[in-house]
Amino acid sequence: MCPVEDLPPGTVKLVHAGQITVGVYNLGGKYCAIEDRCSHDDGPLCEGEFDAEEGYAICPRHGAHIDICSGRPLTLPAVLPVETFPVRVDEGLVKVDLS
Repeated sequence: MCPVEDLPPGTVKLVHAGQITVGVYNLGGKYCAIEDRCSHDDGPLCEGEFDAEEGYAICPRHGAHIDICSGRPLTLPAVLPVETFPVRVDEGLVKVDLS
């Protein structure tokens, strides 16, 4: 996916894989990946702001907070979880398993 250096702590990188887009986050050295789709209205999620310390993404459309590592909605209007994906670091590369 990308070298560790390209995803420093407190940043997100959008990855396009076929019909899915995933936001890969570095939350203080912990890597998490979440689908770039808010469960509330299917709008983009990872293009909005996020809180790296608390670990949630803020939907840019309606402000729902979604836990980046679990996909669990934390505030309304989202009530359903968002899909998450395993992330690992292998030989200096951050890799996401989309299978």
